Amino acid sequence: MDLDLLRRDWDGESLIVRFDRPSGAWIFIAVHSTRLGPASGGTRMKRYDDLSLALRDALRLSEAMTFKYATADFPQGGAKAVIALPQQFDSAARPDLLRRYGTLIRQLGGLYSTGPDVGTSPADMDVIAETGAPFVHARTEAAGGRGDSGGPTALGVFSGIEATLEHLDGSASLTRKHVAVQGAGGVGGALIDLLIAAGARVSFTDLSPEVASRASARGARFLPSEEIFDSSCDVFSPCALGGVLNRETIPRLRCRAVVGGANLQLAEPADLDRLRERRILYAPDFVVNIGGAMAITGMESFGWTRAQAEDRVRQVRMTLRRVYELSRDEGLTTEAAARRIAVENLERAAAR
Repeated sequence: MDLDLLRRDWDGESLIVRFDRPSGAWIFIAVHSTRLGPASGGTRMKRYDDLSLALRDALRLSEAMTFKYATADFPQGGAKAVIALPQQFDSAARPDLLRRYGTLIRQLGGLYSTGPDVGTSPADMDVIAETGAPFVHARTEAAGGRGDSGGPTALGVFSGIEATLEHLDGSASLTRKHVAVQGAGGVGGALIDLLIAAGARVSFTDLSPEVASRASARGARFLPSEEIFDSSCDVFSPCALGGVLNRETIPRLRCRAVVGGANLQLAEPADLDRLRERRILYAPDFVVNIGGAMAITGMESFGWTRAQAEDRVRQVRMTLRRVYELSRDEGLTTEAAARRIAVENLERAAAR
């Protein structure tokens, strides 16, 4: 484990590490900040070639959650959990692993609450909640939860695309605009529906033939995965895994803006400058992809109705408008502008 990474690159509050001996999995729960409220963030479960990569994901994603909530001034702290599965993992061991993980969450006494992320689902949250309730969000509706967060996340991304077009063109209209969506699963698929309903032309890619077939049936045009970067479009929307904007892909982009639902879309900080040099407007991912976390937490913890949750998610448009204005007026990158807003909100919370 790369402990230097902790000392050098992370300013969070707590890191819980647990080895689950029966399954051979490692569990990392990174609590980055509780200034705005109890920490929450999804649980990512996947195989890693190196445990340091799992730790890095937990640390970076927890920080992103802090800035996600803080930019929106939402009363939650930032955290993330990663369950690093062994290379040889028996899927039959999954439910018991999740129950032991739920016990760990409950033992933290509310320091951290979780929901789905890459590799986990609302059905998994049902299992975790058997031992981890009440600190588990986005369970299935049959289990008393509010289900998948993909729809609200997509609504936030859609609102971000509207704000971006308004900034570029003076109008938020999507009629005849071309949006290329990378990933057509829970978030990307729901986004495709919203875009088509708004009159946009949509191209997409997805590695799953079943998912691709559903998106094509809704009127979107399929592209092979490597061609999505070369697609001439108004907006490129990464809605799968992170790190897709890098020194190899950015020179290939033929878009005016990037607005997507994936976390940590930039492979490294220098990619902000690469986008700026190409005059591609970048909507910081932690600003536009808050919809799912905000809506589910609001409905399950604060008593919001679904309509109230959707209204709050649509405020992404106003937040992003402020980011763009600050970026323009102060000569900052859009990510630096968003982080300044987040820091101001965190400092105001600390002074209360």
